[in-house]
Amino acid sequence: MFEITLTSFIRIVTVGFLAYVGLIILLRASGKRTLTKLNAFDLVVTVALGSTLATILLDSSISLLEGMTAFALLIFLQYLLTFFSVHSKWVNNVIKSEPRLLFLDGSF
Repeated sequence: MFEITLTSFIRIVTVGFLAYVGLIILLRASGKRTLTKLNAFDLVVTVALGSTLATILLDSSISLLEGMTAFALLIFLQYLLTFFSVHSKWVNNVIKSEPRLLFLDGSF
């Protein structure tokens, strides 16, 4: 339960470092939209990126290249969604919801 082999340790450190650097590069290349102005879809992508990073680190059956491909795919899909939401009012309305006032001056 608390044991780790030297090989596993080296793999986690090496793959973790490379995956982290790769994620940072992909996020910087994709622009600021990926992790700013979070709406529900942005939050889902952010959580998915974190989950993917954890899987790359802890599942030895997943290669670094497979993990980087998953990062790139998630970021690319986020970019496409952003592009279409900017250029299509319908997509923008589907993606973003307006907040609703539920309680004001003691009344629902």
